[in-house]
Amino acid sequence: MKFRAGVIGAAVATGALLSVGSAAQPAGARAERPRLVLRDATPVVVELFTAQGCGGCVDANATVERAAAGPGVIALTYGVDYWDYLGWPDTFAQPEFGARQRAYRVALHQRGVSTPQVVIDGRRQVSGARGLELEAAIVQEASRQVWPPEIEFRETGDRVGVGSGRAPAGGAEVVAVTYTPGVQTVEVREGENRGRTVRHVNVVRDVTRLGEWRGRPVLYALPRTSAGDAVAVLIQGKADRRIIGAAVRE
Repeated sequence: MKFRAGVIGAAVATGALLSVGSAAQPAGARAERPRLVLRDATPVVVELFTAQGCGGCVDANATVERAAAGPGVIALTYGVDYWDYLGWPDTFAQPEFGARQRAYRVALHQRGVSTPQVVIDGRRQVSGARGLELEAAIVQEASRQVWPPEIEFRETGDRVGVGSGRAPAGGAEVVAVTYTPGVQTVEVREGENRGRTVRHVNVVRDVTRLGEWRGRPVLYALPRTSAGDAVAVLIQGKADRRIIGAAVRE
């Protein structure tokens, strides 16, 4: 069985991807509501940077968890370690996740990094605590007309192919994000969230750069994963960090 995920035919939860169609009605016919037609949508990648020791992150985690349930959304949660000084070492954090957030800071022309932060398709950022703003940003990204290269996972599960397409200025790279699907909970015993149970969705375990993509078909070797983990493959601009294609192998 081949997994083809260059395009996901789905609408984001709010239904803003719906387009209205009309048809001629016979005289005297009862008026009907316009037929709604779903347009195929490229997956929207929602990356949450959060910390178990951050008091304002709990609500953001819940907001992204709700967004993750929507069709056509790839939600990824990165734990960062720069809040550890408050007394609770984040159990999911890795230094490279903070480095990924800092790369977005440069690309998005921000003064600094903070949590909770959500980056959508590498193109824009919102505070994870603002649910309506996040939903609106997801809808806007999903409604963009894009023609991403096809992404196809091989039956063996150890390789992924990226098809031809237009590479962005500055080139692109292919990244494999390994994560554990679903919700995990952590009992925080110290710091700002002491005594609270913190929920996380789709916790990232590892980020691996597979190689460059210059617009021509390439086959990449995937990293090994633990049982139960999934891999999101992202095609991402090297300079502007924009994600131009994404797919998941579960």
